[in-house]
Amino acid sequence: MTTWRVVRVVAGIFILLSLALGTPGSPIFVNQWWLAFTAFVGANLLQSGLTRWCLMESLLRKFGVKPGC
Repeated sequence: MTTWRVVRVVAGIFILLSLALGTPGSPIFVNQWWLAFTAFVGANLLQSGLTRWCLMESLLRKFGVKPGC
């Protein structure tokens, strides 16, 4: 897997998990503050789309994950 794919997979997992933990109707509901984490991940995706720089992608490259699309 490339850094591009890993970032998107991890972002998707984080969003789905935080929605499950923050939505009152969910069977694994913990607290509505988990929705703030959803907003944080979304803001980071927006920032990386506008600036073409992503901290997680940079870290993955340092750990040896192949860069690219």
